This record gives sequence, C-alpha cells and structure tokens, in this order.
Amino acid sequence: MADNANVKRFQVSRGYANYVFVLLFLLYMFDFADRYVLSSLFPYIKEDWGITDTQCGLLMSTVTWAVLVLTLPLAVLVDRWSRKNSISIMAAIWSLACGACAFARNFGQLFVARTVLGIGEAGYTPAGYAMISAYYSEEKRSTMNGIWNGAYPLGAALGVFAGGVIAVKWGWRHALGIMAIPGLLLAILFFFVKDYKTVELVRSDEEKKQDLPSVKMGTREIILRIIKTPSLVFTYLGYAGNIFFIVGLITWLPTYYNRVDGIPMDKAGMKASIIMLLAVVGSPLGGVITDMLRKKKLNARMSVPAVTSLLNALVMGAAFIFFDGTMQYALLLVVGLLAAMFVPGASAVTQDVVHPGLRAISYSVAVLSQSLLGSSLAPLFIGAISDSYDLHTAFLMLPLFAALSGILFVAGSFFYEKDLASVERVTIEEER
Repeated sequence: MADNANVKRFQVSRGYANYVFVLLFLLYMFDFADRYVLSSLFPYIKEDWGITDTQCGLLMSTVTWAVLVLTLPLAVLVDRWSRKNSISIMAAIWSLACGACAFARNFGQLFVARTVLGIGEAGYTPAGYAMISAYYSEEKRSTMNGIWNGAYPLGAALGVFAGGVIAVKWGWRHALGIMAIPGLLLAILFFFVKDYKTVELVRSDEEKKQDLPSVKMGTREIILRIIKTPSLVFTYLGYAGNIFFIVGLITWLPTYYNRVDGIPMDKAGMKASIIMLLAVVGSPLGGVITDMLRKKKLNARMSVPAVTSLLNALVMGAAFIFFDGTMQYALLLVVGLLAAMFVPGASAVTQDVVHPGLRAISYSVAVLSQSLLGSSLAPLFIGAISDSYDLHTAFLMLPLFAALSGILFVAGSFFYEKDLASVERVTIEEER
C-alpha cells in the first residue's frame, strides 16, 4: 500500500505541526494540573473531614488505578480508531471530573470523582506520543518528547501553586472548579486537528516467509512481540521506578514544607512548585542531550536515562540524609532538574523499537507498568509510612527507586540496537 502512487502520505507544514504540538502540550499540562491540584489541598480536606494521610494518598492513587485498568484498552482504541477524537473525548471527561470534585460532600464522593478523572486521563499519553511520532521525524523524536514531557512538571507545579493560592483566598472547592475550565476549552479545539490514517498491523516479512498469512495480528501476537523486545521491557520497568520516585516526592512535598517549616500552603506550594518547575528545563534538556549523543552512540536513548537516574538517587539521598534547611532545598533543586531528564529517551524507545501500528499500545504498556508499580503505589506508600513514622523517613526511601531504575536502563541499553534493527518501516498515510 505504501508504494501505491495514489497513496497520499501524511504530511503537514512545520507551522501546523507546531500548532498541534502546542495543543498537545497544553492538554498535557492541564491534565497534570487537574491531577496534582489536590496535593496542595490535603491540609484543608483533612481539617474539614478528619481523614488520614493514607486516605489523602488514596485520593491520588485512585487516579492511577483507573489509568492502570483502562490505558491498554483505550490505547487499542486510539491505534485502531482515531487519535484526535480519543484525545478530545478524554480531555473533556477528565476536566468535567475535576469540576465534579468541587461538589463532593464526603471522602467517598471525592474518591469516585477522582477515579473518573483517571478514566479520562487513561488513554491521553499513548495517543499524544503516537501523534508526535507522526508529526515529527525520528531524528527529532527525543527532543520533541522532551519538550512535551516538560508539560508534566509544569502542570504539576501549576496545580500545586494555583491550588494553594486559590484555596487560601476562596477555599479548596473553588480551586478544583477553576482548574477544570482550561481542559474543556482545549478539548474542543483539538477535535478539529488533522489525524493520520490508522495503520493496519500485519505480520512482518520474516513471518510471511514462514508461510504465515498476511493478516492482522491478534492480542497474543502483539504481547509476544513486546515481550521479545528486551530493551522495551527494561524501559517499562525503569520508567516505573522513576515515576514512583517523582510522584512520591511531588505529591507530599507541599505537605512536608507545611509541617516541617510551619508555613501556609500557598507558600509551601510555591516552594515545592519551584523544584517541579526545574523539570520543565530538565526534560527538554534531556531530549536535546539524548538526540545529540545518539549521533555518536545509538543507544543514548537508554544510557542517558541510566546516568540521570543514578545521579538523581545520589543527590536525593544526600539531601535527606545529611542536610536540612537551605542546603537540603538547594539539592532538591538539582533533583528537580534531573528528575525528568530520563523521559525523552525512555519514551522515544517505546516508539523506536515497535511497529508503527503499535506505538500507542507500546506506550500504554509503559503507562501500565509505571501506574501499577509507580504512581499508584507512591502516594499511598509515602502516606502510610508518614502515618507510622513521619514524612522525612518516607522520603528517605525514594532514592532506592531511582537507583533501581538506573540499573534497569543500563541493562536495556545492551539490547537497544538489535531491537531497533528488527523494526519494520511503514509509510503512514493522511486520513481521508
């Protein structure tokens, strides 16, 4: 099909590609703003309803559990149906759910609304990566993924900061309601962007030589293809360890400053937000460094995540073992810079070593692993240790997860080039 003269290849101008990218970036930013706004509201909700730190952690974890359950089936929908329609619908769902949180009258109602927010978020990231992979060349993939992933810490920082400021002035319910509005507006705009034609996933040329018919691959074959790609499996696990580290830190850091320093939540949120904002620099920087080094060493998309993860473990450990006050905060600023530098390379690997018809599915497996082993457990884990001991003790556990991630990326780097060489090259076409 790709060689047919009548096929219209999917091509857009650089300006239009950048326009779509800006929409994707803003959606991703408000996605995480809606998720993390609650972390700046814990003291208010605890005061109103008398809930524990473990229950506060549950309100964060339930979003991830919803993502965990639905990300793979929604990614299949994305790859087999429509990227733009899926993104528009999901953004509307998570925004409406964030608004509904403002009307919750007890812990149970807020828990349900947060779960629905996770349902809306479940398929967005795989769909976003699939669209970026179509709009930009392979050579720019880590750089664009790095810029895009800067939306994660920027959104988290925005949610924490805005939530604290709004809650101090008008109350915690207003913070949730106001943060829901931008996502709804962006969902409408994204419905009108161009999408590419769904790529039919068929058996490879090597499989055809074995007299296997050229038919669509089934679920079992897709799973086997992923499992037989070692660099992909190590990337999924490395991703999960780093997400555990990041989510545990950013969820509880505002509360830590509120309790330890005794400062109000708007100032505590601002202090934590500055650390998160450095990841806005770190993520694109990681992408640029990765793409630059990849010109000399092809497996840079795994070696850079390995090095930055190990450095992060060392700096975070030093911050909470040896220091407090100003020096601890200075080291946490370094953590903020390093935290997301692994993402551009790791996310590009999930797209590099799979068939184009598997891109959203591949990243959904990354989401599945990081949700199951990382972001769903981290808030609850830190909250439970805080209830038993204190937040400082809980934070001392986090460097272990970043160190484990570094080791996993090192292991995966030995397989990357072989896995990349085995990927089929398929032309994607414009949707009609």
